[in-house]
Formats: sequence, C-alpha cells, structure tokens
Amino acid sequence: MRTVDDLIASKPRPENFIQPDALVIDALRQLDQVNLSYLIVMEGKTYKGIFSERDYSRNVVLKGRSSSSALVKEVMTTDLPVVSPQDTVEHCMTLMTRNKARYLVALDSDQFMGIITIHDLLRLILANKAEAFDDAITKKLIDINEGPGRIY
Repeated sequence: MRTVDDLIASKPRPENFIQPDALVIDALRQLDQVNLSYLIVMEGKTYKGIFSERDYSRNVVLKGRSSSSALVKEVMTTDLPVVSPQDTVEHCMTLMTRNKARYLVALDSDQFMGIITIHDLLRLILANKAEAFDDAITKKLIDINEGPGRIY
C-alpha cells in the first residue's frame, strides 16, 4: 500500500516557496513563472500555509483588495488537512473528500515534507490503474455505455 512518504519521494523537490510578507502581486507573478496553482508559504524553515489561485480569487478579488498592497499572509490558506509519512494514499483521498480540499500538507514530527495535491493522487491512480480498477467491471461499463441507452 502506497504511503505519503512514497508520494513525496516520487515528486520533484519543491521550489515554489514564498515568504508570508510578500505582496500578492509578486505571488501571482511567481505562480505564472512556476506554472503551478499554489505556492508554499514558508518563514525560514517553518511551514505557514499555501497561497493558491483560489485564495487570490476568494480573498483578494471578491473582497475588493488590491494585489499591489495585500500581503500573502493576509489571504493564504493556513488550515490544510495534515498527513504524516506513514499515512496511506487511501487516507489522503478520504481527507481530501471529507474536507473538500485540493491540497494536504505532509509533516513528519512537525517538519515540513511537502504538499500533496489532488493531481498527485490522480497521477498515482492512473499509473496503477490495474490495481485501482477491476478490468472486468471497467469493460462491462464501457460495453454498457456503448450500447443503446448509453450513459453520458
């Protein structure tokens, strides 16, 4: 069974960090440069939260704030669900579903390990689809969907 430790080890080392005192406009520029949907907010070696496109739309645009004056720490997400190295991928999926979260923070004894995204989990499932999906059931669903009265 795959674990958080396995997921983190399979990902490239993150380089999408930003300071909490950075301006939101600078965070947006950095998001564009790294071509990701989130930045990891760190103060020194201490994890503080993430800044995401969703944070920008909900906490800056919709609240009438200015990207040129708002600070990342004022709009970032700080309450992500936390997982530990030995937690399973299934546990991660359950947490994401239960909390309606797109990201999980992985901590090992309060030490930051990384961020697990919903995309990380989907990539793992697709890479191991034979383990995740029963081929006979998948074929039956495909056959049903290709016949009359198919499901869209």
